[in-house]
Amino acid sequence: MEFDEHREAMVAQLLERGEVSGRVAEAFRLVPRHLFLPEFDPAAAYRDEPIVTKRDEEGRPISSSSQPAIMGIMLDQLDVRPGARVLEIGAGTGYNAALLAHLTGPEGHVVSVDIDADVVAAARRHLDDAGYPEVVVAHADGAAGFPEAAPYDRVIATVGVWDLSPAWLAQLAPGGRLVVPLDLRGVQVSVAMEYADDHWSSRSVEPCGFMRMRGPSAGPEVMLMLDGEADLVLTLPEPREVGDVLAMLDGPAAEVAADVPPLPRLSLMGGGIGLWLAMHEPRWCALTGRLGWAPVTTQGYGMTVGLVGPDGLAVLAAGTELLARGYGPGGAALAAELAAHVQAWDAAGRPEACDLRIDAYPGPAPDGVAVITKRHTRLVLSYD
Repeated sequence: MEFDEHREAMVAQLLERGEVSGRVAEAFRLVPRHLFLPEFDPAAAYRDEPIVTKRDEEGRPISSSSQPAIMGIMLDQLDVRPGARVLEIGAGTGYNAALLAHLTGPEGHVVSVDIDADVVAAARRHLDDAGYPEVVVAHADGAAGFPEAAPYDRVIATVGVWDLSPAWLAQLAPGGRLVVPLDLRGVQVSVAMEYADDHWSSRSVEPCGFMRMRGPSAGPEVMLMLDGEADLVLTLPEPREVGDVLAMLDGPAAEVAADVPPLPRLSLMGGGIGLWLAMHEPRWCALTGRLGWAPVTTQGYGMTVGLVGPDGLAVLAAGTELLARGYGPGGAALAAELAAHVQAWDAAGRPEACDLRIDAYPGPAPDGVAVITKRHTRLVLSYD
């Protein structure tokens, strides 16, 4: 097969890091990702990186081929069995639907829906070219599911969702499983959930990052494009007043040492410190773009988290040690508060996303570490 060497190298990397099971690795080995990215360098298709395939008028990414590692993690969370009926929310390039088709086998049935007609058309072409004509690709709002082919044994969203749609429960067969990148006050986690008694309960939780669902079911989170050339985006969990962040970043910075032992890469973002901030701090934010000083960087693209207000911004920065870097008139004070949050997270035992339990109730809910009220559910968060 074409590009076997690149594909085998990608699969070997995923297996070495323990990010996929043998069954999912075999699907990655047999499904040619480059056929789903015909406009890109075929060798680049087998790097463990997301590839943006569509942007909106302001340059913000709105569709992509997700990073293979998180795709593998979510497919294992989904626990797809041969012969299963699967609904996918968010068609993307069609690559994930092809992986699902491989996992369900010839007796299975995969339906993928997307809100954008051009995305649906492209996914259809890619699936046909790759030899998966049996996958159904439909133009529909994923929040409504796809009742024409229900019930499903598994439902998976490959787009960030703000709430759990009642349609997914209605179309899921008894004993079925749902896997979605779920918003927790602006932080996303991939959560595998099953419904028992009167509510959804998580079976596993993993950190992730996906483009958000659009349309009537979109959440209140805000993505502010600060600088298109630098891909600099400020993400907020909901609309609120912030100052001129770009001007702040161009000014002097005040640095406060976080004063904690070295941290793993993922602990610096949504799964660890980011999640802690989301649960404890209404002023939290995320900043992404070409930030060479960010604590997490991939191919020159940086990611960090922090606090932002009308007169200041404070974010985590890499140096000889982890720093809270403040910008603007109120930046120094925010940097001190951000460092204190990092120290509190460290003192609590450095909880991660995988330590989190999430229960989603359609009605009244008990207390937890945090309770987040959505349109259709109340999420109760606690650490196991």
